[in-house]
This record gives sequence, C-alpha cells and structure tokens, in this order.
Amino acid sequence: MSVITLTIDGHLVSGRAGQSVLEVSRDAGIEIPTLCWLEGLSPWGGCRLCVVELKGEQRLFTSCTTVAAEGMHVVTRSARLENYRRMLVELLLAERNHYCAVCVVDGHCELQSMAARLGVDHVRFDYLNPPLPMDISHDLFGLDHNRCILCTRCVRVCDEVEGAHTWDVRGRGTTERVVIDLDRPWKESTSCTRCGKCVQVCPVGALFHKGVTVGEMVKDNSFLMDIIKRRRSAQPFVERRRS
Repeated sequence: MSVITLTIDGHLVSGRAGQSVLEVSRDAGIEIPTLCWLEGLSPWGGCRLCVVELKGEQRLFTSCTTVAAEGMHVVTRSARLENYRRMLVELLLAERNHYCAVCVVDGHCELQSMAARLGVDHVRFDYLNPPLPMDISHDLFGLDHNRCILCTRCVRVCDEVEGAHTWDVRGRGTTERVVIDLDRPWKESTSCTRCGKCVQVCPVGALFHKGVTVGEMVKDNSFLMDIIKRRRSAQPFVERRRS
C-alpha cells in the first residue's frame, strides 16, 4: 500500500493511501472532535464536528469522509473551527430534550463531555422541546428519542457488525428519528437479536439498559476491537514526521 505525505497543523505527517484525514490525524496523535464517528464502523459525517480546513478551499470538510491526499495542507484547530463546533453542540442540545441531571449516562455521556471540552456553558438558541416518545416495550433495553442525536451508530453497528438490519432512520429535519423494523415497538421486532450492541455504541442516553438509574450506565464498545485489530494487522506501520 502506497504511502502519502501531507501537512496537518504545520506538521509533516505520513499516512496510507485511502485513509481519511481523520484516520491520518489520529494515527499521528492529532485529536479531532467527533460524535457520530466510531472506529470499527463506517464513517457517516453526520455530526459535522470533525470538520477541518483545507488549504485553497473556502468551505469546511468532514475529516472522517475526506480521503487524505498527497501534499494536502490541513488545519484542525482555528478560531473558525472552534466557533463552528461550539455552535453545533449548542444546536444538538437545543434540538431535543437533554436533561443531564436525570440521565442514566450523566457523567459518562459523549455529548456532555464534548460540551465541556468545547466550553459550551450555555445555549444561544431557542430550545425546540419537541414532544418525543420513549419505547420501553423491550424487556432488556429502552429507547428515549428525547436524547437521540441521530448519529446512526446504532444503525451502522446493527448492519455492519451484527448483520441484523433492525435499525433505520425515518423522516427529515425535526421529524427525523431512528426506528426499529419499519417503526414497530421494540418488543415486536422480528429481526432484533437482543445483542445490545446498539446500546453500547450509543454516545448518549438514548439507548440504555432497563433498570439502571441516574449516572449508573457506562457504555462499553470494546467488542469492536476485534474488527479494528484485523484491519490494523493488514496495514503497515506509518511513522509521524515533524517538519
């Protein structure tokens, strides 16, 4: 596999042809904020938090879906990007009903952690407060649409890892939401294998184990490590170089 060289935040970095800008950055120890991306699953580019600037381009690019190219100049940190990312987190918080103090993943939530990381201590936008339901019909798991950020991790892990294809997305805009078996109650699903992978990859408290209380649930997606290890074992080591 051919090796490419690009510049990220002023550092000369090597990567493998076909890798995304996000993958090359992380291999080089340069962290880029993400919510919908999860190693082991296909990239989606929905949360937009991983956007970067490319030299010679006016618009921003999602680093998880942008293929790294030879000679590319990438900026992952700038005042423009930080302001954009803070705005995105604020919009996520305003879009649905995120009440951290009564959430099962309070203190272990990726959205909550991202807000703290980016310095989001208030929301400048009007809260939509949509009347969204919960589905606690399943005997093991629950779904709270109020906390869902539509990252589609549950959809992708069910399709790509479990192979059950239980989850999907319906609607557009403010009416968009994840659904089970063409919008059936979870207990009526004929495809769900009860594996719980969707619950473990959910970055927020939208999917949870029934019976847990406030702040008790810690997500564990370590089952993806086998997939990650297989991919890495087939790839040569690439060393980071500083200019």
